Parts: sequence; structure tokens; C-alpha cells
Amino acid sequence: MADRIFGFGIVGCGMIAEFHVRAINELPNARVTALYSRNPDNAARIAALVETGKGTPEVFDDLPTMLARPTVEVVCICTPSGAHLQPALAAAQAGKHVVVEKPLEITTARCDAIINACESHGVQLATIFPSRFSQANRDLKRAIDQGRFGTLTLGDTAVKWWRTQAYYDSGGWRGTWALDGGGALMNQAIHNVDLLQWLMGDIESLSAQVATLAHDHIEVEDTAVAALRFRNGALGVIQAATSAWPGLLKRVEIHGSSGSARVEQDDVTLWNFAEPRPEDQAIQEAIARASGFAAGASDPKGISHLGHRDQLADFLAAIEQGRPPLIDGREGRKAVEIIRAIYASARSGRVIELPLSAADESILRPTDPPE
Repeated sequence: MADRIFGFGIVGCGMIAEFHVRAINELPNARVTALYSRNPDNAARIAALVETGKGTPEVFDDLPTMLARPTVEVVCICTPSGAHLQPALAAAQAGKHVVVEKPLEITTARCDAIINACESHGVQLATIFPSRFSQANRDLKRAIDQGRFGTLTLGDTAVKWWRTQAYYDSGGWRGTWALDGGGALMNQAIHNVDLLQWLMGDIESLSAQVATLAHDHIEVEDTAVAALRFRNGALGVIQAATSAWPGLLKRVEIHGSSGSARVEQDDVTLWNFAEPRPEDQAIQEAIARASGFAAGASDPKGISHLGHRDQLADFLAAIEQGRPPLIDGREGRKAVEIIRAIYASARSGRVIELPLSAADESILRPTDPPE
């Protein structure tokens, strides 16, 4: 039994809150102590997921009252993407550590406001990107850091998923610029946008096209392509879609002058280097066992909570050790900046350089779709 048990409050009791509860259930030093929702039925559904023996969470319909509870030390923000800012600021001001579901927010200015509030109030901040915690992606990152690819030449990612019209119609916020912040890029492919920049390094410039091709009555894109130039000289591509029936495995590929590797979903499916190493054998054996399970490709609930669990475990360790979490607010901001640059390029028809300038981001306001 852990010496210290962290109490979690969850803000927003929609689908993604389920993953947070399941993750917290599996952490010996954490329990859900409070839920905030304006929908009593949703709150009751999430409360029922709390593991027996970890207590019964209090349910609140007033956020300041929940944040005043000393039993709440960490707050998970699980509201729609464009509604992360205010509860995150309130939690920081209340002295609570803050975990925000991806994206951190839907503009870089809003991301910065959350980051600055957490820093000024001396609380920790994490952005949820569980894909970084899978063994396959950790192995890939390690190989890059060890220089096994030689000169990096190409880095690309594809998230060719399918979402039904009913998915977008199921919530008034889905498919809107104000609350979703974007479409296939900001909601689904953002995990792989984050992975690609984490693996390949900073992007220098990009050019992009987006379109809405397979869905009606949504403001955002369901299909997007961006061509990238990284600061290290390599080139790359981002493909994102919720228009690709029936939904394919998401993919990251890294290529260089002495190696190539591919991760599909959370499995390594290609691992070739000019200079093999003994540890490659275990990865090759894992390739043979790869399941090909297309988690999330057509079903938003078809993903695992284990990445959330591992990331929340790191977050609690960071609090106890007085270090930044592996994916803090500044790390979480990077994918938002890249996606906003893609939208700015699609709207303006120009190559956009990064870091994204305020002038370039002002091309696209949160409520304005790219043309």
C-alpha cells in the first residue's frame, strides 16, 4: 500500500472521463474523490466506474465548491477541447495540480494561459498524450536518440480513421471550431502529431491542405495533408482523416541513412538497421506477434486506458520528486502549435514557418474554419 494517496477530482463526465477513472483505479497511490458535471446522469455513470474499496466520490454541480475540498489534490480536465481553459485556471488558482486531456487547449494563447497560471501558482501541469508511453514508441525514440538511423531523412504519420455522421451528431460540440478546435487533426490525429515532433524534432515550416469530404453539418475538416520540413533537414508528411472507411491502423514511420522503422497502433511492424544489435531480436519477435488491432480507428471508445495509467503514474511521481512530468504543458503545447500552423497554411495558401507567429495564428480564429 502506498504511503500517500492522491485524491483526484474529475471535471467533465463524458466519454474520456471513463479512461481517467479506469487509469486511477489501477494506481495504488490514487483514488477518485470528486466529480464535477452539469449532467447528473453522466456523473452517476462515471461514479459507478470507481473501483470498490476506493471510496465513493462526491458529486458536484458547482466547480468552486469541488475545488475547495482538501480531498482533491489533482484535477483532471475532461471537458470538450475548447472548454479546458476556465476549469484549468480555476484549479491552478485553487492550488490543485492539473492534468488536461489533449489538446491542452485549441489555440497557443489559451495553452500559454494555462501554462502560466500553473507556474505562477506553483502547481504541476500535464497534457495527456498516452501514446508516448507505449513500449513500441519508447523503443523508437531510444533508437533515434542512439543515432541508429544515421541522418534522419523522412518522418511521416498517417491516421486514416473513420467516424460516422452519428458520431458528429451525438454532441453539440463535436465538429465545431469553438469547442472541438478542429477536426481529424485536433481531435484524433493530434496524438500522432505529438509523436512525430517528439521523435523527429522541431518543425521548421509546413504547407497544408484540408477538406470536409465525408460528413455533413460539421465546421471542421475530416481530411488533411501537410508537407513538413524539420529543423534537422529531414522532410515529412502528416495525413489525418475521419473520412477513411472502415478505419486503418494509425502509423508512424521514421527513415534515415542507416535505418527504417514503423510503428502501427502500438506495435512495431518494421525494424531494419544497417548495424543490427542483439536487442533487436526481441523487437523482431514482437513484430511476429503483432495483433493488428485497429484501436480507435472506427470506434472512439476502442482505445486502452493503460497509457493514461502510465502517464498519471509519472505525474504523481513528478509531484513527489519535485520534477516536471514527462509531458508537461510546454510539451503539450507543441502539437497544438503545429496543428494551428496547418490550419493557417490551409487557409492562407502559404508556407507557414514555426514557431507560429501571432500574425499567422490570427489568420484563423477558433470559430473560423479554414477555406
